[in-house]
Amino acid sequence: MKRAGEYIELLIVLVIVIGCHAVKNTQVVIPTFDKHGHRGARGLLPENTIPGMLKAIDLGVTTLEMDAVITADGKLILSHEPFFHHDISSKPNGEPVSATEEKSLNIYKMDFAATQQYDVGLRGNPRFLRQEKIKAVKPLLSNVISEVEKYARNKYSRSLFYSIETKSNPATDNIYHPAPEVYVDQLMAVVIKQKVDNRTIIQSFDFRTLQVLHRKYPAVQTSALVEPFDKRSLNDHIISLGFTPSIYSPNYVLVTPALVDSCHARGMRIIPWTVNDAVMISKLKLMKVDGIISDYPDLFE
Repeated sequence: MKRAGEYIELLIVLVIVIGCHAVKNTQVVIPTFDKHGHRGARGLLPENTIPGMLKAIDLGVTTLEMDAVITADGKLILSHEPFFHHDISSKPNGEPVSATEEKSLNIYKMDFAATQQYDVGLRGNPRFLRQEKIKAVKPLLSNVISEVEKYARNKYSRSLFYSIETKSNPATDNIYHPAPEVYVDQLMAVVIKQKVDNRTIIQSFDFRTLQVLHRKYPAVQTSALVEPFDKRSLNDHIISLGFTPSIYSPNYVLVTPALVDSCHARGMRIIPWTVNDAVMISKLKLMKVDGIISDYPDLFE
């Protein structure tokens, strides 16, 4: 009986140890001040590309901000627009994409293989003169996550958060993107398969996608994006959403000490976008924002 009792005690200890280990592995520490690299490091390397994401990691960001769109064959790729923007894109023959034709190059109507024939880095971006010009394509979201996880783990022994924006609008459902529920399910399938759902934030100006997230994937963080011309109040936005998001993310011009206090009183973090000036970053830090989104991660201290 004594030996049986010892076995039982040992089993109890093993269950406790294994259980504690499982809990420990799922715990994620949110950064005290969250440094978001906007589209990777758009001011320094082509936006929404793997080299840009790795550069942002080298510069110490804690969260990689990116945009995800869907191809005709259901692949999630990184792109701010659901088409090839004329500022940065070159056609397969090397000619620049024109402003008049860009929206006809609809990624939602193109197979993934076709999207890889367009370069989005060699021309640079006329708005970001410090941006290095390199050959680049719009990568698979799954490949971005795999490369980031490997790079951050091997070089810095750390993990990154991912803030992924859904690029949807009621007027373009099933034209440039699927309807919200399908969009969210396809996005989350990638995130869950890559095992980063506990370090992922889904952000959007389209509150419909956040509502789907909140209903179907309640453990995933949500971020409500707010345009500078949006005159609705914080309370109006929460009423419109139907729930309190994890993060309130207004354009930085909307941020005031009172807004910061209101967000914190509701248990939300406030992370403004897109701040490309060191002086403004300092001012916002003094207001006690919880993070900042910037095209220039080298501006973070």
